[in-house]
Amino acid sequence: MVVSEIYEKIPHRPPFLWVDRVVSIEDATIVAEKYFPPDLDIYEGHYPDNPITPGVILCEAVFQAGALLIADLLKKEGRDASGVPVLTRIYGARFKRLVKPGETVRLVARLKEVIGTAWMLKGKVMLGDKVAVSVEFACTLS
Repeated sequence: MVVSEIYEKIPHRPPFLWVDRVVSIEDATIVAEKYFPPDLDIYEGHYPDNPITPGVILCEAVFQAGALLIADLLKKEGRDASGVPVLTRIYGARFKRLVKPGETVRLVARLKEVIGTAWMLKGKVMLGDKVAVSVEFACTLS
């Protein structure tokens, strides 16, 4: 799935779209990728002498991957997927590795359960074969 297909599934747009492509969706798990170009504006201020990708941006990237997963699951069930995904909870975010300019991360989000209108997910941001961020989160559609 490429950017044009991503646009069909979630409302995020540049400069706040943090998913470049979807690699796979299967068994209630999505794998996506995001490349962080060295000339990204955020590196001018975070931090000029030692630029790193902010942890909140890495979390947002995996949240957006989760929103794509939800849209795909709803479509497969024949349900309306036109709502706007809204983050409602973040649990236990752990930041384990720095992501530098010019690196590509793999975003993995897995559906844990659905409770009423809330979708509970577990996500991670991978840098190579190492976990950079792990987080659990919940979304609803508004």
